[in-house]
Amino acid sequence: MFEHTSWPMRFAILMIFASPAFAGDLPNAPSMAPLPQAGTVHFNIVKIGFIVGVGGGDGTLTYNGVVYPLSAGGVSVGTIGIAGMELVGTASNLHNPADIVGTYGGASASLAIVGGGKVAQLQNEHGVILEVKGAEVGFEATLNLGGMTVAFR
Repeated sequence: MFEHTSWPMRFAILMIFASPAFAGDLPNAPSMAPLPQAGTVHFNIVKIGFIVGVGGGDGTLTYNGVVYPLSAGGVSVGTIGIAGMELVGTASNLHNPADIVGTYGGASASLAIVGGGKVAQLQNEHGVILEVKGAEVGFEATLNLGGMTVAFR
């Protein structure tokens, strides 16, 4: 059958029948695993004040196996006392590590007491949601993370 066919025609016929056999070996965007949309966060925050509180600290974002150093700062009204807190949790809706940078507020910016610990859900202007929990050490009448600013160190 192929004896009277030119080599370009043989090649074309071969490609038509061979391509489905190799199609599974080719990279295909829909079958590629998506990058994680979430990372883990860890913050050490200290707040001090009388009526107007000032707070700040440092932390890390772990995203795709890379650890990024962060700084956190913020001001809250109604603070009386001094308190320190270690917060751990997740940062979701990340498209890249830089999305974590910004001012957080909104969602439920105040920390609420849940079983001796505290939990908070905050959102920044990039849509990144921080869900953190931790325990407070020290005395403070309110520990409000609303307006917390996160930046790279």
